Amino acid sequence: METNVIYCGDNVDVLPKYIDSDSVDLIYIDPPFNTSRKYEVFWGEAVERRAFDDRYGNAMAYLEWMRPRLAQLYRVLKSTGSFYYHCDWHVSHYVKVELDRMFGFNNFQNEIVWYRSYAHNDPKRFGASHDVLLFYSKSARKTWHRLYGPYSQEHVENSFRYADPDGRRHQLVTLTASKPGGDTEYEWRGKRPPRGRYWAYSKANMEQFEKQGLIVYSKTGTPRLKVYWDESKGVPLQSVWSDIRPIGAHAKERLGYPTQKPLPLLERIVTASSNEGDVVLDAFCGCGTTLEAAAKLKRRWIGIDFSPTACRVMVKRLQDRLGLREGVDFAVKDLPKTEDELRRMPHFEFQNWAVIALGGVPQHVKVRDYGIDGWLYPADEPRARPTRDDMFAGHWYPIQVKQQDRAGRPDIDKFETAMRREKRVRGYFVAFGFSDDAIREIERANRQDGLDIRPITVKELLEYERRVVG
Repeated sequence: METNVIYCGDNVDVLPKYIDSDSVDLIYIDPPFNTSRKYEVFWGEAVERRAFDDRYGNAMAYLEWMRPRLAQLYRVLKSTGSFYYHCDWHVSHYVKVELDRMFGFNNFQNEIVWYRSYAHNDPKRFGASHDVLLFYSKSARKTWHRLYGPYSQEHVENSFRYADPDGRRHQLVTLTASKPGGDTEYEWRGKRPPRGRYWAYSKANMEQFEKQGLIVYSKTGTPRLKVYWDESKGVPLQSVWSDIRPIGAHAKERLGYPTQKPLPLLERIVTASSNEGDVVLDAFCGCGTTLEAAAKLKRRWIGIDFSPTACRVMVKRLQDRLGLREGVDFAVKDLPKTEDELRRMPHFEFQNWAVIALGGVPQHVKVRDYGIDGWLYPADEPRARPTRDDMFAGHWYPIQVKQQDRAGRPDIDKFETAMRREKRVRGYFVAFGFSDDAIREIERANRQDGLDIRPITVKELLEYERRVVG
């Protein structure tokens, strides 16, 4: 089974085709709520986020859509593996019942609450500001690394209230336990544990503590152990996570994906439930946060997403943030390869594919885009997406995309208007084909108006991708 790979496709098809049974150590998924089979991924604008978020009917339809996918994910998970399902308050209770049936009620480990946003001003209810992560294991033999968080200042002051002459703060903890474990029933300095209690450490360990000056005796001779604040691991992480903040509007990590999760959230999950070299799978991997966390922590990984745009964003993310090389350190599989596949692609996905295949930067506004679907920069110009203030500044060429077999004369006329408005003399127009009237108008505009409009067919773009991308 290949790892360190991004598959472009519907996970219900990809999983049985490529992923072996009992082969994955950790699965994290963050599925879009109640999406259709061919969901679009939108980037940036609020109107597009609404189109993404509101694509649902009811919880039962959502579960029907998810059920075959969950069955495949359960199949590929190892018996020692862990599974995290990230969702919100709309469906968490429905999803839990489904997962209880699949994994078994006793393999439910945690309902984790993550504060995903700052305070909400919901005037008619309590503000909905958290997500839920449902954590399951396939058996009791799961991989687990206990994680710790820092103590609060209040806890330090209340619990570590003693200090050595040099100022080191410590607390005194009991040296007895409620359950026996090994050599724990001996007499220590004339004392035995109270009835029903046992020494928490072996006699050899107690003698070592004594030599280190870590045992303090009460007036009655009861021993207690010094635990220093600066040597403590911290407080074990609980099931409410409020220390990982959402991605800020201007954060370097932010990619514009509407449901992007912060990298520390995924690093925590990967660290807790896998080992170096293990296989981590995200079957709805969006902009690739899980993949970055897994690669950064030296795990092998597999990502699946239906969106070619998302897959290309992941490629760029792994290249820019981790220095990984496509074709060397990881692979991308099953990007659209035929005209028929591209005809069936959702409109905005096709538009993004065409702009990226041409080497341009997609327009992030899909409504009121003023006839420009993307920008193409000369080789010596920066290729970052323009900001709202300077989106039409600098040296760039406009791109227009039509998902139709024959772009016509009216389409070319509109593109000419957009070019004149932005004072551009060269532009690129992508379609599956062009009518004779469209070609004649392009030739006329070139000859009489000095507009260099370059028609590009989808077939030409596919051939170019095969040569360059492979």
